[in-house]
Formats: sequence, C-alpha cells, structure tokens
Amino acid sequence: MGEALVIARSAFSTGDVPVGAIVINKDGVIVGRGSNEREANNDPTAHAEVVAIRDAASRLQNSRLDGCTLIVTLEPCAMCAGAIAQSRISHLIFGAWDEKAGAVGSVWDVLRDPRSIFKVEVTAGIREDECAQILKEFFSDK
Repeated sequence: MGEALVIARSAFSTGDVPVGAIVINKDGVIVGRGSNEREANNDPTAHAEVVAIRDAASRLQNSRLDGCTLIVTLEPCAMCAGAIAQSRISHLIFGAWDEKAGAVGSVWDVLRDPRSIFKVEVTAGIREDECAQILKEFFSDK
C-alpha cells in the first residue's frame, strides 16, 4: 500500500482524483502501476485500477493476471470491479471506502456477489486513514 500511496500523492497536482494502484505478482514484484488519468487523457475509463491492470497485462503479455494482487488506495467502482474480475486478479487490497460509488462493499459488492463467475479475495481498510486523508485534502480545494 505504501507504493500506491506514493503514486496517489504524486498525482495530487494533476487535476485527477489522487488514487494510486499497483499490481504485484505472486512473488510480490510490482508488475503494474497506475493513477487516475481521466482528466489528463480525456478518458473516462482511465481509473487508477484500469491503468495499473493495463500496465501489468502489457508487461506480462497476458490478459489474465491469475495469482496477481491489485492494491489500490480507494475502493473500486463498478467499472473497476468488473475489470478486476475480467483480468482474473486473485486478490484485491484497498484502503479507503467509497461511500458514493464503491462496488466492493459500500454501495454494491460486485466481486463477492454469489452470482459472480470470478471469485476475488478482498482485503479492505488497509491504511484507510492515510488513503482517505489524501482524498480529503484534494476535495477540500474543490
């Protein structure tokens, strides 16, 4: 989570919501990194999770990220939860809860819905206060 927080903090001044994400392989090696790039690239799908998943898939030359873990500073939305499932990420770790758009327990629970085809282990609330503080600082200026 430390590296994801570094990424989120570095994205603070870009105009995008400061969320950071990394993908690590089963050996704990970072294989993908991402921050929100929606505003920077005029791409509504460029959430930190999707950017990190794309980076990992490209580096690994595989669309299936079985055995990998995604670590992200904010609870994923429905789009990102779908991308996590489709990429076959095995484990999701996130920091702050998103009470407005979270899709891994707050508003919806896409990844743990019993009807979901792909099962993802979820660990929530890791360094939650630090992750939430970055977002509070960003939105206090808005």
